[in-house]
Amino acid sequence: MLATPLKDGEVAVRGDPAHPANRGKLCVKGSALGDTTGLEDRLLHPTVRGERVSWDAAIATVAEGFQRCIDEHGPDSVAFYVSGQLLTEDYYVANKLMKGYVGVANIDTNSRLCMSSAVAGYKRAFGEDVVPLSYEDLEIADLVVLVGSNTAWCHPIILQRLTAARESRGSKMVVLDPRRTATSDVADLHLPLLPGTDVHLFNGLLVWLAEHGAVDRRFVDTHTAGWEEALDAARAGGGSLVETARVCGLEAEALRAFYEMFTATPSVITAYSMGVNQSSAGTDKANAIINCHLASGRIGKPGAGPFSITGQPNAMGGREVGGFVHTLASHIDLNDAPGRKAVQEFWNSPRIASEQGPKAVEMFERIHSGQIKAVWIMATNPVVSLPDADKVREALQRCPLVVVSDVMGNTDTSAFAHVLLPALAWGEKDGTVTNSERTISRQRPFLPAPGEARADWRIICDVARAMGHPGFDFQTPHEVFREHAQLSAHANDGKRAFNIGAWSWITPEEYENWQPAAWPMTRTRETARGPMFADGKFMHPDGRARFVALTPRLPRNPPTRQYPLVLNTGRVRDHWHTMTRTGKSGKLSSHIAEPFAEINTEDALRFAVRAGDLAQLRSAHGSMVVRVRTGSDVPSGMVFAPIHWNRAFASDARVGALTNPVVDPISGEPELKHTPVAMEPYAADWYGVMLTRASLPPPDVAWWTRVKGEQFVRYELAGREAGDWAVLARKLLGVNDLEVDWMEYRDAGRKVYRAAYLVDDRLEGCVYFDARPALPERAWLSRLFAVSRFNEAMRGALMAGRAIEGADQGPTICSCFGVGKNPIAACARALGAAATPAEIGKKLKCGTNCGSCVPEIQRVIAEQAVKTANG
Repeated sequence: MLATPLKDGEVAVRGDPAHPANRGKLCVKGSALGDTTGLEDRLLHPTVRGERVSWDAAIATVAEGFQRCIDEHGPDSVAFYVSGQLLTEDYYVANKLMKGYVGVANIDTNSRLCMSSAVAGYKRAFGEDVVPLSYEDLEIADLVVLVGSNTAWCHPIILQRLTAARESRGSKMVVLDPRRTATSDVADLHLPLLPGTDVHLFNGLLVWLAEHGAVDRRFVDTHTAGWEEALDAARAGGGSLVETARVCGLEAEALRAFYEMFTATPSVITAYSMGVNQSSAGTDKANAIINCHLASGRIGKPGAGPFSITGQPNAMGGREVGGFVHTLASHIDLNDAPGRKAVQEFWNSPRIASEQGPKAVEMFERIHSGQIKAVWIMATNPVVSLPDADKVREALQRCPLVVVSDVMGNTDTSAFAHVLLPALAWGEKDGTVTNSERTISRQRPFLPAPGEARADWRIICDVARAMGHPGFDFQTPHEVFREHAQLSAHANDGKRAFNIGAWSWITPEEYENWQPAAWPMTRTRETARGPMFADGKFMHPDGRARFVALTPRLPRNPPTRQYPLVLNTGRVRDHWHTMTRTGKSGKLSSHIAEPFAEINTEDALRFAVRAGDLAQLRSAHGSMVVRVRTGSDVPSGMVFAPIHWNRAFASDARVGALTNPVVDPISGEPELKHTPVAMEPYAADWYGVMLTRASLPPPDVAWWTRVKGEQFVRYELAGREAGDWAVLARKLLGVNDLEVDWMEYRDAGRKVYRAAYLVDDRLEGCVYFDARPALPERAWLSRLFAVSRFNEAMRGALMAGRAIEGADQGPTICSCFGVGKNPIAACARALGAAATPAEIGKKLKCGTNCGSCVPEIQRVIAEQAVKTANG
């Protein structure tokens, strides 16, 4: 990204055309980052038990608290929980302190929740966590198989590259996903397999390859081990085409079409994401995919291989420096005794962790049980994101010492902190990150540090020194990176692919002027963007890759009579993680503004919930209340709900409160895609929507959500025992002045009430109550706050709850340019048979920036074509 601070305090952001990862393209989240740099709700000063203190006092409190726990209860009584939002330099010193000086591996990362199964799969197959491809390979592959990834929404720049390759070269795209998504809408083939049947499907493909002469025997015999055992296991699991199709819930001909495409195409990439990883069998799913690439020799070549695509900016950097509980820095395993010794010698540390620590879910279980008595949480929000999140909340309530270093001061997790430490945010940080294709990039600051915020690496070093530890005298991130590079080459001798030893003596100037480059960079500094393993040499001691014999198993937590539906969690297009940053952008909230649960139309009838109503979702662990969406995108028996909403934006919408803490036995990644739930109508006496120019305290009603708009804040409301709606309206809007320019309308018979007030003929706030959830179009109401002067017709429209003819754009489709559904539909009607996303984009600009709205534009075009055909 290229960011430019402007005189008015705004920040202009655009893509860097020279960067190989995106070539100037940005998704809407990246484009809107300038909206999130304001200081509202920022954590700006250290506090201890709610009182502002100096940095010296805060550092002393943390150091003394951790040291006291270690002295009284042993080193296993303390832990760090870190994040892919940290820079590599931050990650490195945190890992060094915990594993090399505290001497235990009680440090894990929120990357455990998203890609640890992919890591475990790579390590089992290749001997090391090595992603063997780059983004350029996606453009030269003739077939890309997307598994468990709504790429159009979660990796829109990747999808742009794939669709451009299809237009120019005729490449194909297959999507494997139980849901119909924006990505499946643009695929050549969509296989809506039953949840949890990925291993069955790829075991079936392995058998198909063997039975149709598509196994590369020379590659298998020369460069792999375990082929016969893997094939036998696949056959024993019922690997025939017909049986596999039956188990996966697919039409046999559709599955045959996929198998034939894979077999006939030499350059195939299988790209997989959360739908594979977030499973109690996630590692097996990853290895089932890798097995097929090893068997067919589709690896180590341009445009071919298994590609784990992940989301956090520095999930890969954290893996490099030992962010997980089972590794040391530089991809050295904890069970590698010579490796441990080498690291300890390099660090000159008094001790070194020798046993795996508790992975994320287990870590918080130990906090809950009292085994861990002090935890430092950095740049993440586990009270929202971890499974069984109410138990996580209880764990922090019980913990004697909770330290949180973060950017925002109002997260669900920071509410339980005894010590809050203000960290630098994007735009203020200085260091490096590594993306999911092994490319290391520099992140440079362009904004001053606000308040007393400090870099995470510096905070950690300050605490380490206060605890009496040497080895943390770094003065700049450059010094940290240089030590990281030196360790990557120390005692390596080709044992590990991760090696950036060529930068062991990087100068400050070279660090400042770093250009994106992919490891390994062992002796030369030339980027290694070509496919890994081109020589057929893998990282196991014998140089061979491993097939893994896999026995398919379905999720460990099937639906029950009490909880008959399966909750599948995921992301929406324009928000990120737990919304602590993206929730500050009105642009990003315009597409999907409130938490929802999507259910198949038939299931909605079965459980008596209706589209637009509220419903309660319950599991054995917790509950939430969300808006209902219905349709055919979600298969029968499933409910889909996004992960983002937290207590700052909704009264009761944390998906983590429902998800079960079942984990993959190898990777420790939680089963976030498969939790048995029940769904039932949420009983409310009235519903409401309120928009105000100023942000107000959380409303005192039974249920609410809040979202920031461009010039307003919007609240969705539901309550019981309405009482006098006029009194409630003034209370919610904070209007006590009886002389204000107040308008209201009531219909006691229909149980409808509307009110609004203006200041100097500009709308300041409005509220609508109804006994039914039949409320005005929100997008139209939102745009009224941009009107500089209301006339009588607009006042009348406010009270009528209907837009003036032609003024309603409908729900937002394109967040980048604020284009609603109605003008897109009108343009599609006008263009007729010539309507395409590209043609509509020429007229309205929608779809011409990040492209993530293109599938939705295609849906609108299809809807209009049907309407035209039906007269």
